[in-house]
Amino acid sequence: MALDGKSLYNFKNIKRLVVKVGSSTLSYATGKLNINRMERLVRGLADLSHSGMEVILVTSGAQGAGIGRLGLSRKPKTIPEKQAVAAIGQGLLMHMYEKLFSEYSIIVAQVLLTREDIMDRKRFLNARNALNALLQLEALPIINENDTIAVDEIKFGDNDTLSALVASLVDAELLILLTDIDGLYTGDPATNKMATRIPVVREINEDIEKLAGGSAPGFGTGGMVTKIQAAKVAMSSGFPMIIAHGKEENVINRILSGEQLGTVFLPKETRLHAKKRWIAFGSNMQGKIFIDEGAQKALLAEGKSLLPTGITYVEGDFEVGNTVGVFFNDREIGRGIVNYPSLEIDKIKGKKTRDIAKVLGYKDFDEVIHRDNFVLSL
Repeated sequence: MALDGKSLYNFKNIKRLVVKVGSSTLSYATGKLNINRMERLVRGLADLSHSGMEVILVTSGAQGAGIGRLGLSRKPKTIPEKQAVAAIGQGLLMHMYEKLFSEYSIIVAQVLLTREDIMDRKRFLNARNALNALLQLEALPIINENDTIAVDEIKFGDNDTLSALVASLVDAELLILLTDIDGLYTGDPATNKMATRIPVVREINEDIEKLAGGSAPGFGTGGMVTKIQAAKVAMSSGFPMIIAHGKEENVINRILSGEQLGTVFLPKETRLHAKKRWIAFGSNMQGKIFIDEGAQKALLAEGKSLLPTGITYVEGDFEVGNTVGVFFNDREIGRGIVNYPSLEIDKIKGKKTRDIAKVLGYKDFDEVIHRDNFVLSL
């Protein structure tokens, strides 16, 4: 969906929407589910679905529901405790969604994801195909991180990032994050009375990133930092993202009708290709390749592929098809999919392409990373 300069808030004609709702919106301070707010959310999403819009809901709240069911007074601290509480709460959460959506004749489908599902290219494509199939069947996917099996190494860490990756995965036209603050502010509104809401962000620069604080207390896991990261994914993927307050009455319909609520992050004019979006945001960095100044210029200024002659050092143990970070000095300039494993790249580093076969005994590619499989750091 293209946004013109005259109407930054014209979302009436979108066909595919992703809505993320945070724990602070779904739960009371006790951690127990706020049924009234869930009912209003479901009613609004069901109405959009009936109108013909394809809707995906990314929901937090499993741990909160589990905390409430167990009567705990605090969030669990260890991974096993979080897994156990989420296992109890996820069933309660989905049961409530199923019950509420069924009142409006909406079929829902539970989808639980981990970071590994996005990092692995095959599983990434399988997830996209499954979600598209659900939408074709006119079911409403309800997505959450699979907290029951996730550990630190594979956790998204928050559903803000997850929702942006899902929206990119399915080529959504708009992402709405419903949270406990009505947008990005020039300062912390809780402590700075002079702080004002920023209605539109066209570029995420160092100044915007500095405005992001840490995670708020309570039962949520995200903060403005994770929302800025989600915005980077959205803007580079070619769709707008809006941060809005989940407690606002009829907030989603008001946004879609053009009311200027929250902060809207506008997409870049040139969107990344689907595969490059996966490289930039979905894949996991398996190692590092360090390059010289000439290779840096070729990649950054000339849009060329990475050849072995410009490589100075290889770090990590990785295989063909893995994603690695490309560094000049200590700065990551981009990521790409390698055509050779780390041991062989180490052997051909600094060599001319014509020498690859002589060193390795074969040559499948001239390039260590082809430009079609490389994306600049965002």
